[in-house]
Amino acid sequence: MARPRQFDEDSVLEAAGEIFWSRGYEATSTRDLTDRMGLTHASLYNAFGDKRGLYLKALKHYLDRNLHSRIARMEATYSPGLTIVGYFHEVVERSLADAEHRGCLLVNTALEARSEDPEIQRVVADETVEIEAFFLRSVAAAQASGEIPANQPPEDIAKLLLSVQFGLRVLVRVRPERELMNGILRPAMAMLNLPWPLPESSPDG
Repeated sequence: MARPRQFDEDSVLEAAGEIFWSRGYEATSTRDLTDRMGLTHASLYNAFGDKRGLYLKALKHYLDRNLHSRIARMEATYSPGLTIVGYFHEVVERSLADAEHRGCLLVNTALEARSEDPEIQRVVADETVEIEAFFLRSVAAAQASGEIPANQPPEDIAKLLLSVQFGLRVLVRVRPERELMNGILRPAMAMLNLPWPLPESSPDG
C-alpha cells in the first residue's frame, strides 16, 4: 500500500510557484525546489513526476489563487465596466508592490514557452482564452447597459484588453513605474468611456 503524503500540497505548490516565478522554469533546478519546498528528491518525483509536472501544477495553483479568484471577485464587486477598471487597478498595484518585479507567472511562462513543448503552449493559450472571455463578458454587459459605447465589436475590445494586460506585465519587469502604466491605461479606459484610475468612491475588492 502506498504511503500517504507527509506534506501539505497547497503549501508545497505555493513554495514551488514562488521560486519558478522568481527564477523562471529553465533557471530553476530540482535542488532549488527541494530546498525551498522542504522535500527530498524522491518525494518530489513521487508526488509530481518531475520538474515539468511540478511546474504545471504550480502554475495551475498560481492561476487559481491569483487570476481566477481576482476575476471572480471583480465580477461580484463592480458594475461590468468598473470590473475592467478594478481588474487593471489590481494588476497595477500588485505589480508595483512586488519588490522583485517578477511580472506575472502566466506571462513569464508564455515568454519561456517553446515549440518543443506544445503542452505548455496549450496551457498558456487556454488561459489567454479564459482572460479574453472575461473581458468579453464585461464589455458586452457594459455595452448593453450603456456603460461602454457600442461603437466597436466587444470581441475586438476584449482582444485589445488582453494585449494591454500582457504588455503591462512584460514592461513592469524592467520599468516598474506607476506613470508608465497609467499612461497606457488612461487612453485605453478613455476609449471605453471608463475612468482611470479606479474612483475612490467605488468598492475596492
